[in-house]
Amino acid sequence: MKPSGVITITTDFGHKGPFAAVMKGVIISRFHDAIIIDLAHDIPAQWPPEAGFWVSRSYQYFPPGTVHLAIVDPGVGTERDILLVEHDGHYFMAPDNGLLARLLDTADAAMVFKLDLKALAQLDIPTPSRTFHGRDIFAPIAAELAAGRTHPAAIGVATDEWIPAWLDEPEVVSDKISGVIVTVDTFGNLISNIDAELISGFRQPLVHVAGHDIEMRSTYGRAKPGDYLALINSFGVLEVAKAESSASEGLGIERGAPISVINGIST
Repeated sequence: MKPSGVITITTDFGHKGPFAAVMKGVIISRFHDAIIIDLAHDIPAQWPPEAGFWVSRSYQYFPPGTVHLAIVDPGVGTERDILLVEHDGHYFMAPDNGLLARLLDTADAAMVFKLDLKALAQLDIPTPSRTFHGRDIFAPIAAELAAGRTHPAAIGVATDEWIPAWLDEPEVVSDKISGVIVTVDTFGNLISNIDAELISGFRQPLVHVAGHDIEMRSTYGRAKPGDYLALINSFGVLEVAKAESSASEGLGIERGAPISVINGIST
């Protein structure tokens, strides 16, 4: 695979402190021509499912050969593994804690490796700290991958096992789909793990969440201010919004809340 020189970074570091910037400094020090793009740094602390959700829904908008680095790592410094993945013309790197599990579970042709820590020495990477593997392991390896100086098979051990996803896939039972809220965006919209294709055959879909039945709309402007609506968002999943307000605050729910869709008439 020909590297593009692009690296995306997804973390739960937030924007307080130098952590994300230091990682970028390490990358540029090793690979001056790297193009570094912040995918998200506001992932809720220690919540790998959201990081995996955004990576799996976003990677295809970047050029082939991009390295996607995702770090939500409550197990940093422990015996947890680090995954290196080649899939669909892209590289992925993340702790083996369920972050990439949903992507891997549906990627039949993915090549998955667990980082061999002995490879750090051959890449001239110093002994890492116990608390900042983003700086000391992930960033330098991402730089080497993006520069084309190594690849997952050269520094990892092939595997077909990884830590399972934290969230179950949506349950499909007759004319009902049951899922979960994965994340809440800056507008208070509730973003679920229910793909558009799961309800594509529903002629009269009705969304049930927090004791409310909410009709589907084509876009936000189709509802009056203050009304709730459901729609398929730009990333192809079911979302619940409140026109010109916050659905999360209005319904009093956050990530992890259940959501379902029922169908009145089947095709």
